[in-house]
Amino acid sequence: VSEHFSVPNPVEQMIRRSRLAERTFKRRFASATGLTPIGYVQRLRIEDAKRRLERTEASVDEISWKVGYEDAAFFRRLFKRTTGLAPGAYRKRFRIPDYARTSRP
Repeated sequence: VSEHFSVPNPVEQMIRRSRLAERTFKRRFASATGLTPIGYVQRLRIEDAKRRLERTEASVDEISWKVGYEDAAFFRRLFKRTTGLAPGAYRKRFRIPDYARTSRP
């Protein structure tokens, strides 16, 4: 999941791969992680979007697409609900300066 969260319908793919009934899969997943499958996928996607906002010049629309959202408006609402900041405001606050991104210890 952590490597393929940006694919379309990742929860459906997880259920299919598990070979469990949908309800059983969701119940076991929530028991093991404390999150619903879609909640887990959304968390992974938002964390990846945060990294991209901090480290790249990519537009918010491009980032939303790369992390798995076809609807950029939905991504913006979810990002703000999750982080408390709009994607652009998050980038302004947490942007890593160019020199920090290119230097390696």
